[in-house]
Amino acid sequence: MFPMFMTAAGTVRPAHVLIVGAGVAGLQAIATAKRLGAIVHAYDVRAEVKEQIESLGAKFVEMELDAGDAQDKGGYAKDMGEEFLKKQRELMTRVVAESHIVVTTAAIPGRKSPVIVTADMVKGMMPGSVIVDLAAERGGNCELTELDKTVVKHGVTILGPADLPSTVPFHASQMFAKNCTNFLKELTKDGQLAIDMENEIHAGTLLTRDGEVMHPQIRELLGITNEASPSEKEA
Repeated sequence: MFPMFMTAAGTVRPAHVLIVGAGVAGLQAIATAKRLGAIVHAYDVRAEVKEQIESLGAKFVEMELDAGDAQDKGGYAKDMGEEFLKKQRELMTRVVAESHIVVTTAAIPGRKSPVIVTADMVKGMMPGSVIVDLAAERGGNCELTELDKTVVKHGVTILGPADLPSTVPFHASQMFAKNCTNFLKELTKDGQLAIDMENEIHAGTLLTRDGEVMHPQIRELLGITNEASPSEKEA
């Protein structure tokens, strides 16, 4: 039960919801849970998003962790390494145990999703609690998530949905088409392709040019070199 109910039979206290990751999906989850009447807490490794979380009425979960530069140039969270994740899990255990619903959205482009909610954390949750793992397609933020399945482990229901856009095909197609149209308009001038490497959109989406890999992140994933990419040199 998300909202507080005061009835002749007694009072039902509002649900405590924890959102892990404050990207587009996380912020929407915060807004929805808050609108439904839940007490909402949210956590993100990027301290920069604290203001966004609080603007939606949620409380930002503070953790004594040195995240350093946890955000890449595109605004996404970086892979912080296993030692950081270990410390993060230790601090997260109490917060997860106090939550009735946990929604995880922590995904890192091009990499496996970090395991944030461990099996031991799930054991510590109250029976009947729910975990919705929106990072399931990349391995999941919960250790016990099973892709495209709903499972019950230690009395906790864990959802691992796959291909969520296909569940709302009409609106997903609308948004995809609009983004493609705007992107093509951005890349052209007078009906001709016009690449401008000083334009953030052009530089951030160009993968290859004249037979050479341009994108810094793709170069890193391919292990080409550590030196500046052609796109960075041109910029």
